[in-house]
Amino acid sequence: MFSPIVDTPEKMKGTSARLLRVLTLLQIRRTWSGVELADRLGVTTRTVRRDMEKLRELDYPVSGLKGIAGGYQLGVGAQMPPLQLDDDEAVAIAITLRTATASGVTGLGEIALGALMKLEQVMPPRLRSRVRALQLTQVQTPNKAPTVDAEVLTSIGAACRDHLRLGFEYSGIAGATSMRVTEPHQLMTWGSRWYLVAWDVNDHEWSAYAVDRIHRRGVPGPRFVPRQIPDGDAAALVARSVARLWPDQAMIRFQVAKSRPTPAQARSVTRPNPADPQIGRTRRR
Repeated sequence: MFSPIVDTPEKMKGTSARLLRVLTLLQIRRTWSGVELADRLGVTTRTVRRDMEKLRELDYPVSGLKGIAGGYQLGVGAQMPPLQLDDDEAVAIAITLRTATASGVTGLGEIALGALMKLEQVMPPRLRSRVRALQLTQVQTPNKAPTVDAEVLTSIGAACRDHLRLGFEYSGIAGATSMRVTEPHQLMTWGSRWYLVAWDVNDHEWSAYAVDRIHRRGVPGPRFVPRQIPDGDAAALVARSVARLWPDQAMIRFQVAKSRPTPAQARSVTRPNPADPQIGRTRRR
């Protein structure tokens, strides 16, 4: 005897929540295999295929790629899905938006303010009071760093995420320009200035490039296998790059107790004397 399957409200709610999770996963990584999505969602690959069909019915451009490197991908033009945030995530996002005015990204301050207003409007009172309890004031430094365009950061960040080679024209400190072909590794900030840490394909070395001096980017590609950064410390590469901005340097010697810990913020500009671990050296710039 045929018995029709009826979707109960509980089942429909579970499916809707899972679709939101699928959309979130598709947006944080370029491609997911069916097996990977099934493992993350705790369902079968058959259920994943059904979820993809439902998303297509809702006009989300989900494409299926065949082959060894195949999987599911959210195409261009997809709209932002609703987000499910817990209390701590919502507060963290709100605080981050408040500090975005000093990010060094052109126009981001006004955009962040608009997003913050929308977020606070739908926040329950208990969370809104937590956010407003932390009133932040930005202190402007005398030497303001050049700003960068958000689209530039987005395209470079996508190349880092997807391991795609990136070619661009770069202006050096003296103003001379050169073409660079890189394997982008990571975007970092030093103060309010953005840097790209990347492997230079032509010079065969790791370099840190100031993003505000990157111009005329080419189309990213082809894909590359990521290299291991020396000592896994991208910050040290950026510190060395920043050091070259100060041509006049002085060496200072000072005595430090061996048992005294070195401040974490000083590690990029100080190092112990190999001859005497109790005597440190630092460069004043």
